Amino acid sequence: MVVACNTASTLALPSLRARFQLTFVGTVPAVKPAVAASTSGLVSVLATPGTVRREHTRAMVDAFAKGAEVTLVGSPKLAGYAEGELRGEPASDADIAAEIAPCFVEREGRRTDAVALACTHFPLLTKRFAAVAPWPVAWIDPAPAIARRVLALVGSLSPKQGEPARALFTSGDARPSGLSTALRLRGIGCVGNEVFPLS
Repeated sequence: MVVACNTASTLALPSLRARFQLTFVGTVPAVKPAVAASTSGLVSVLATPGTVRREHTRAMVDAFAKGAEVTLVGSPKLAGYAEGELRGEPASDADIAAEIAPCFVEREGRRTDAVALACTHFPLLTKRFAAVAPWPVAWIDPAPAIARRVLALVGSLSPKQGEPARALFTSGDARPSGLSTALRLRGIGCVGNEVFPLS
């Protein structure tokens, strides 16, 4: 099971692993690859406020910064902007620029050159980020590394021939307008609901 949320992973992974007989793959801030991608030594982690507050996030910075200066930026609005983008209701360039502005640090002739996207919503906005950023940076999306980890654990995840990839929602809430269409455009041909109690 992939916990596809940095905040949930930093908060709940130890408890989930202790309680359930499943392999859990967490989604945690990509501090290590961001530091590896940086030549200036100025790195930012763009996350939700909840992820920024977690001790686990700060422990990752302590473990992997290796002399780099890491700026933690907690955006309260970007996850909502990403969901709006999926619904066909994009935020303005000015609104997005305001949320990412604290990521861009200048220090003694050096500039931030790598930003870790520490929310699974944020890669949906990478093109928007690049368009409004004050200078180019490497936007570090942890999804490919997570996918490689899952494949290493379970092998091929290709759907059976003729069977579409599926997304099942466990909430009883109605899906936002446009979400099913957006998922289909990303190769998920079947969208439904399923009761999934974790008792």
